[in-house]
Amino acid sequence: MTPALTRLTPRTLRGRLSLVALTTAALLMLILTVVFNTAVRQHLRRQADDELRARAAAVATTVDTSGPGVHVLETVNDRLLDANVWIYAGSRLLEQPPSAGRLTRVADGLARRGDRRCVDAGGHGQTPVRLCAEPLPGTRHTATQQTFTRHPATVVTALDLSPYRSSADTLLLGSFVLDAVMLVCTYALTRLAVGRALRPVATMTDQATQWSAIASEERFGGADRPAELARLGASLDALLDRIRAVLRHERQLTGELSHELRTPLSRIVAELDWYGARSRTPAQTRAVHASIAEAAESMRTICDTLLTTAREDAATAAGTAPVLPTLRRLADQLDNPGRVTVQVDCADDRLAVGVQSALLERIVGPLLANALRYAESTVILHADRDAHGVRVRVTDDGPGVPPHFAGQLFQPGRRADPQDGHDGAGLGLPLARRLARSAGGEVSHDPELAPGARFVVRLPSC
Repeated sequence: MTPALTRLTPRTLRGRLSLVALTTAALLMLILTVVFNTAVRQHLRRQADDELRARAAAVATTVDTSGPGVHVLETVNDRLLDANVWIYAGSRLLEQPPSAGRLTRVADGLARRGDRRCVDAGGHGQTPVRLCAEPLPGTRHTATQQTFTRHPATVVTALDLSPYRSSADTLLLGSFVLDAVMLVCTYALTRLAVGRALRPVATMTDQATQWSAIASEERFGGADRPAELARLGASLDALLDRIRAVLRHERQLTGELSHELRTPLSRIVAELDWYGARSRTPAQTRAVHASIAEAAESMRTICDTLLTTAREDAATAAGTAPVLPTLRRLADQLDNPGRVTVQVDCADDRLAVGVQSALLERIVGPLLANALRYAESTVILHADRDAHGVRVRVTDDGPGVPPHFAGQLFQPGRRADPQDGHDGAGLGLPLARRLARSAGGEVSHDPELAPGARFVVRLPSC
């Protein structure tokens, strides 16, 4: 594309789509205008020919061809002979209109051909005229021993085409005006329609920018949108989840650095305060220097270790875990007596959670162990995505949670029936909730399932 065309090309998608629509409409209207005006001109020409044929038929009533010769009768239709009409007997001119001028030569040519034919005359500033020849039927006349054969008579009529061409030109001009109006309307309506169609995209862009700046938990989710915008929303949700995971890892690294460096820094400050309180012996000064050097070395080791870990995390996407493989591995690792079937189901095989795989196992593990302990035959692990991140549901077909005990489920050391014969100290569910909350998630009980029990884990997605 040349630089000039590049400068003229709109920079916005709205402008480009409007330009494409305008160009397409212009080509279509040009084709339709050419076809329409060609058809109109052909129609007007047929009307002119019909008018000339009708006039020739009227003139034919004034011509007597019954005898051996051709005679023009004097009738009330004599005024027709003055209206651009030529009458020929063979090639001999019998009647012509007054002041025929140049048109007589054209009429002579049509009469000599002896067939039905129409031609246009005029041009180069002259009035356009159309002439049509209409042969009259020839007859034979017999007298005793001789038969006379007469050449057929021919009537040539002429018609001024100026009104017809004026009508055609008016229609052509009207077509161009209508095309211009339609193109303006097409461009305006296309810009309006495209603008309204792209308005949700602009809104989603602004929301994504705002949410990414503050690491918001808001997501576009599965709102009722067109398929294209739904895919865009899913992509933006995944991007926001990754940004949130990066910010969470950054805060975690900052917290770890602050916590680990606080001790050696406090030691350095204490040594310097002690050293500056009063004069010290050379041995005490060397001891202070050694202590400060040891604390500084400890700080360097801490920084190197944490930063190396952070770089490895960034390179390997640490802090995220694929959900389906982790749940399957967890189901295989837990002690299952064999009477319970564990079904692992995931709505999306590529679903990932914004916590480390070990942490996901420590959160879901107690819930799965509890489900295996009380299930009759089946435990289902189902993972999917909701508006707040990743949701893992642990469902069993056991007796369920007694309604009176539902409020004490996550209290440490509490069990619904300590004498039920199952092992457990009542610490698994509180531990799972505490770990989930530390990762920005939650563990809750779903009281709507009965019989059986269902626990729901919600964690941020990556």
